[in-house]
This record gives sequence, structure tokens and C-alpha cells, in this order.
Amino acid sequence: MDGKMASPLDSLRWIDRDMVKPNDYNPNKVSKQNLELLKQSILANGWTLPIVVRPDFTIIDGFHRWTVAGAEPLKSMLDGKVPIVVVEHKDRAGNIYGTVTHNRARGTHLLGPMKAIVKELIDEGKSVGEIGKQLGMRPEEIFRLSEFSKEDFLKMMAKPEQGYSKAEFITKI
Repeated sequence: MDGKMASPLDSLRWIDRDMVKPNDYNPNKVSKQNLELLKQSILANGWTLPIVVRPDFTIIDGFHRWTVAGAEPLKSMLDGKVPIVVVEHKDRAGNIYGTVTHNRARGTHLLGPMKAIVKELIDEGKSVGEIGKQLGMRPEEIFRLSEFSKEDFLKMMAKPEQGYSKAEFITKI
């Protein structure tokens, strides 16, 4: 394996969150709802992606992970630390490219796969409320991705915490 490709992960370590600082050029903005979703993801899955920093601990990628790590309950659970990897670019442009390409490489969620995910969760009996919380979706987004009629979806909404049996929504022909 190429040592240069592995070198960022070779530098993985946990440091005090206060040592890390945001950059002044990140074009990515996230809603408060998505920050809550990110926090929920870390609570549910653990910390899966380190924060990418320059040698001076300025963030290249991971500003939002750094942000939520400063809020409770994560701050206490992490003892005020965050995982970082160090990447050194030769100039500011390299840092900016790193930030933008990290953000853009995550892509967008395609309609077909998102429909399949919602269908699978509904088929498993997950409630609209639970799906909404775990995926950061509003009920109307879940409805658009589901294949239910408006009437059947409203029936599901009336029982948000119970889930349902798919058989309840099969109508006689």
C-alpha cells in the first residue's frame, strides 16, 4: 500500500476539542435539524469519521462533527476530545480543495435508493415518527418516498409510536 494514502489514518489520535479550530472558508452550511441528526448518528453509531485537520489543527473537513462534539451529551461522553487525522497541503488552495471535495464527495441521496430504504423500514413495522427521527425526515418527506395512498399514510400517522402490520393497509379489491 502506498504510504501517502495511509498516512492520514496513521496520524489518528484523540485530542482536546479546544485545540481544534474552524477554517474561514467552509461553504457548507447545515440546518439545526441536520446537526441534531448528526448528533443522533454519533450517539447511535459511535464516532465513525475523524475530523481532518491541518498541522495547526485548523479543520479541513469535519466542522459539523466538531460543532456537535462541543454540545452535551457528547462533550461529556467524549471527555472533551475529538478524533483527528492530520493532512498537510502545500498551500491554502489545497486546504480549500480538501474541504470542498470532502463535502461534495458525500454526494446527494438518490430518490430510488431512498424509496427502497423507506419501504424496507415501513415493511419492518417502523413508525413514521421513528423513521423521521432516525433519518432526519419530516412526515411529508416519508410520505413522498412511501408508496402508500394519502389515506393509508394518514392512518399510519394516527399511530406513530406503535408501528403497524402491513396487512392492516391491504384493501379488498
